[in-house]
Amino acid sequence: MRQSLLFLALSLCWLMTVKASDRIDIWEGTDSHHSVELIPFIVSGNGNCAVIVCPGGSYFWHDMETEGYSVARWLNSNGISAFVLKYRTAGIPAFLFRHRLVFHGNRYPDAHDDLLQSLRLVRKRADEYGIDKNRVGAMGFSAGGHLVMSAAELFDASDRPAFVVSVYPVVTLIEDCCHRRSRRALLGDSRKNNRYLRDLLSLERHVPDDCPPVFLVNCIDDPVVDYRNSVLLDSALTASNIEHEYVQYVTGGHGFGASDTKGTDESRQWRRRFLNWIDRLYKNKN
Repeated sequence: MRQSLLFLALSLCWLMTVKASDRIDIWEGTDSHHSVELIPFIVSGNGNCAVIVCPGGSYFWHDMETEGYSVARWLNSNGISAFVLKYRTAGIPAFLFRHRLVFHGNRYPDAHDDLLQSLRLVRKRADEYGIDKNRVGAMGFSAGGHLVMSAAELFDASDRPAFVVSVYPVVTLIEDCCHRRSRRALLGDSRKNNRYLRDLLSLERHVPDDCPPVFLVNCIDDPVVDYRNSVLLDSALTASNIEHEYVQYVTGGHGFGASDTKGTDESRQWRRRFLNWIDRLYKNKN
């Protein structure tokens, strides 16, 4: 009986034809000397919605499992193709030694360029992946949440994600509730006090009138990124009449991603809320 159940489970996995395909170097074949990985998790089908997943990590590193691969697998299990982006970060040495006071290192706009290139590449290969090029969104966590929301605000309209999912995001680089470690990583030690960049990358200040739809989630008890970051963004989206849903939980903390064990029973409900939201979003557009 146990062997039969195992065989059935393996068969179902095979029938879903869900796989992490070969990794893509998004800058291969371009003039860039950088090498950045985009890992596809493709669901067989035609005209599917797709999501580029940007893990968090304060723009210094990545939480590739909880906020990357496990998110992609969860999306796959719900019929959504995913692409996990290992965008450029400052790196642990930069966190420890502050060498970017002298050397350039990775800093803004490197991660943003990586996301822009990924959006363009996925849309270009949409037929190959069986996805709808007009339904390629971006989902990010913590610093990754800042990154995907930046794409909705700062990219040209034709390059923006079709929708944005920002989970316990860093939002402001200028208010008292700023996550200073992310600000330092993103701007670089030599530019962390640059007023122009602090303003440009404070997302509550630059919501465009044609911003794509946004799904926003955080928890009041977040010990890492002050929950008021999301409140600021929600207020800005509301003031600009942008289609969005803000889900605020009391408990759950930070860093739960799509985990079945991290966070709380309350915060883990965000996944179902998102699936309902994306279903309504595209039903309304059909």
